[in-house]
Amino acid sequence: MFEARSIETGDKAVFYRELAAQLEALLHGETDAVANAANTAALLYQTMPDLNWAGFYFMRDGELVLGPFQGKPACVRIPVGKGVCGAAVARRRTMLIEDVHAFPGHIACDAASRSELVVPLPGPDGVIGVIDLDSPSPARFDEADRVGIERIAALYLVGCGVVALT
Repeated sequence: MFEARSIETGDKAVFYRELAAQLEALLHGETDAVANAANTAALLYQTMPDLNWAGFYFMRDGELVLGPFQGKPACVRIPVGKGVCGAAVARRRTMLIEDVHAFPGHIACDAASRSELVVPLPGPDGVIGVIDLDSPSPARFDEADRVGIERIAALYLVGCGVVALT
């Protein structure tokens, strides 16, 4: 396991390359979606500084349902279109929110969260879930984080056999 030295020195591109390599090694040979989500959430939580939550929500019967995560207990069900996670599914795009308190309809599972990054997981028939990262710091996430976590999401989907890497 590597440490987050490269992100602390400001080189997020190097950090995300290293993170992707570590995730590929963790997922190699395993296709179980729950096991892979658990390891992905743990890797993100342990290596990314300034997070208070990292995990997955998966679509079940038309709503997001809590999946594997690291952090404090979380909201179990989120309707599509509600909160940052539900908005990411409804809009089918990554949501990078600098101040969650300014986001209309934000769902406060942890009152300490100040910023959030949510990446949808596209499947063959629509969004199958999201990766959700929360931070207690405002404006914690930037464009480099968006690109890096979108790559992590793609690797997760490939590892589970949901999509082929393009």
